[in-house]
Amino acid sequence: MNRASSAGLASDSFAAGFSAPAAGLATHADAASPTQAHAGAHAAPVLVGVRNLHKWYSGVHALKGVSLDFRRGEVVGLLGDNGAGKSTLIKILSGVHRPDEGEIMFEGRRVQIGSPKQAMELGIETIHQHNSLVPTLSIARNLFIGREPLRFSLCGIGPMNQARMSRDAEIALANVDLHLRSADALLGELSGGQRQGVAIARAMHFKSRLLILDEPTNHLSVKETDKVIGFVRGLSAQGVTGIFISHNLQHVFHSCDRIVAMARGEVVLDKAVSETSIEEVTELL
Repeated sequence: MNRASSAGLASDSFAAGFSAPAAGLATHADAASPTQAHAGAHAAPVLVGVRNLHKWYSGVHALKGVSLDFRRGEVVGLLGDNGAGKSTLIKILSGVHRPDEGEIMFEGRRVQIGSPKQAMELGIETIHQHNSLVPTLSIARNLFIGREPLRFSLCGIGPMNQARMSRDAEIALANVDLHLRSADALLGELSGGQRQGVAIARAMHFKSRLLILDEPTNHLSVKETDKVIGFVRGLSAQGVTGIFISHNLQHVFHSCDRIVAMARGEVVLDKAVSETSIEEVTELL
């Protein structure tokens, strides 16, 4: 993992109000418990729903009639072994693939998500374990990739507004308590956890409503993992719906309101954290 240089690119934490205590995951006494959060989330309206989703890949039935609801301000842990169907479900929600059967509902209306751009227009953002950031570009450029502000435009083409990107990037990073030397520094100078912080800042700056985190703690140090988990725990307070994909059951149970487990393309468990256990999930998977 790359570490920040001795020039002091960042402080020790990001996600103010979200970050976990340095003592570890089990010490979140001041945060709302997953049980309390689920009680509020359960009463919230459905933001995204999928109904009877099916997907085939060259004869392989990857999704078999999946139906799920994701409510506003709810954080759902999505679990399953490789090949369980969770990646296919996420790719459908993020516009990478289309379902062969079934429908997607957004705030009660049926939608077609035909591309990642359409997903982003709905407010659906995905942070991958190998996030789609470019190390050779500046932090500010990475934050605005694909959505660069222009100084002026002619038919949508024009010079980028570098000053605005730098200024807005500083604000976006500060909003998740990620304090870097300069938003114009190269992304490649940041550590893995700091890069995830930039990806999270980007999602929050563009007002994401559904934030999908696909194995965001892979290859991070214990301290940086704690920070990401702290952020996930704070999504509900921001009114953001979250889907947290991880093979680490401890992380999921400490940060999510609800657990959804998949196996062989089907949902095999859908329960509040308070109604299930790591042992039950392990047996199903």
